[in-house]
Amino acid sequence: MIIVDNQLQKREHASDPINVAVIGTGAMGYGIINQITRYTPGMKVVASFNRTVEKAVKAYEASGINNYALSPGSIKAGQDALDSGKPVITDDIDLLLELKGIDIIVEATGTIEFALHTILKAYDMGISVMSFNAELDSTFGPFLKIKAEEKGVRYSLSDGDQPGVTMNLYRYVKGMGFEPLLCGNIKGLQDHYRNPDTQKGFAAQWDMTPQMVTSFADGTKISFEQSCVANATGMRVARRGMLGYNFDGHVDDMKHLYDIEMLREAGGIVDYVVGPKPAPGVFIYATTDDPNSAKFLKYGKLGDGPLYSFYVPFHLLFFDIASSICRLVDFNDPVIVARNGLVVDVVATAKVDLEPGDIIDGLGGFKTYGVCENHDEASKERLLPMALALGARIKRKITRDEVLTYDHVEVDENSIVSKLIKKQNEMFP
Repeated sequence: MIIVDNQLQKREHASDPINVAVIGTGAMGYGIINQITRYTPGMKVVASFNRTVEKAVKAYEASGINNYALSPGSIKAGQDALDSGKPVITDDIDLLLELKGIDIIVEATGTIEFALHTILKAYDMGISVMSFNAELDSTFGPFLKIKAEEKGVRYSLSDGDQPGVTMNLYRYVKGMGFEPLLCGNIKGLQDHYRNPDTQKGFAAQWDMTPQMVTSFADGTKISFEQSCVANATGMRVARRGMLGYNFDGHVDDMKHLYDIEMLREAGGIVDYVVGPKPAPGVFIYATTDDPNSAKFLKYGKLGDGPLYSFYVPFHLLFFDIASSICRLVDFNDPVIVARNGLVVDVVATAKVDLEPGDIIDGLGGFKTYGVCENHDEASKERLLPMALALGARIKRKITRDEVLTYDHVEVDENSIVSKLIKKQNEMFP
């Protein structure tokens, strides 16, 4: 942010803002619009998509945008509005992506298939993409990175959510010459059996959907997040589902739970912990073989090693979106992208006993939760990606906590998700 704030001020003084379109105006999209409009010089929200335009209207007006074009009936009408300085609100994603003058879209729907369609069309239109969608990046991050490069546009997952915050910290620690061996995510709760009914009250309190909140509680979201970190760093998981220790204390005081030789042999791991402070933050355990570095880390009160604890005590959601956008657009500095293919997958696991003929509901639903598994192992065992679980029909009885395989279900092999999973696997065998 130290460089970014000056760059945005330059844009503001030059009347040359970064023009942003926000896709999805739920809780996160609402916050993104407010953050950019009220607090970010050199940047402007020029268009928004939501299936129910009333949500976008609410976000605009709460942010002080009162002169906007609502549901223009044609691309020309939308373009005329945008050219005259009126932000556009629409429930027609194709119309929005045809508009000229959009520098970048922020994808914040939390969907997989719709988001994939949207991003690929944005690429075709020459528009860069900032994703606030760990579910999509976990599943298709390598493919989206390569397709962006082919189309001459840019793609990144955003700062503000745990993967971006972790990657910033990873780069910072590595830049000082230390060797990161564990990228950790701190949770206050994990219960695989939470569902939209149990989470309904909490969701209403924060104006979120019960499914979104359920995915936070049942472990699916953190699995997608840590998969993104794994795919960006090359780190793996120590076991299916991660180690997931419970600890009552501070992350500085739990280094003894991890064996440094195991971490090194694995090439580093991603993991999560439940209960410690500082929640809801992220942490990295790193090491050094340099005796001078070790000496002054001890002087800096980081202990005797061999593992040293670095952490960020928060993740700030949409508050960090503007800096992420500027980093990507003006400096070609993506916050986090998959490095070279998939390293860790998120695979579907039965939340309840499932019977033949059952149809699996979506992320944060009643029937499945997601867990991390190393991609090579998931491929060998033909484990079902969580992204393909939605709408899959169960072929035989499945017991609770059993991991699903392709042999357990019928999936729509003609869906774009199914086709691109196959294609990505061929690209990165």
